[in-house]
Amino acid sequence: MVELLAPELDTVFHALGDPTRRRMLRQLADGERTVSQLAEPFSISLAAASKHIKTLESAGLIRRDVRGRTHFCRLDPGPLASAHEWLSFYERFWSGRLDQLERLLRQDDARRQSPVTPEKSPVTPHPKEPDPKEGDDQ
Repeated sequence: MVELLAPELDTVFHALGDPTRRRMLRQLADGERTVSQLAEPFSISLAAASKHIKTLESAGLIRRDVRGRTHFCRLDPGPLASAHEWLSFYERFWSGRLDQLERLLRQDDARRQSPVTPEKSPVTPHPKEPDPKEGDDQ
């Protein structure tokens, strides 16, 4: 069950909560990148990029290999699958609820549009206003 992985999901959603890290993951979806390549599109230092990368690493979203003095990063999509599974549960929940709401609204619309014979109520004529000219026999 995905709920047993709550602490891992917390770190994944925390990592995904930052737009810079999401863009880094998008870059890595196209293939391996160095830390410099990941930092390049942003106006951030290598130290700041490294902090973002460490957050992604701690969430298990990326793997870093060191070759010589160069650090290479690659995407590890496993934790994203767990997050997707968790989100899918709520997608099914809300889809079911919205389907139910749609059925109720359609029933309500059908009920309002069906010809209903109004109950006949006695129509009471309004009393005629007295004409001031009439009745002035004085």
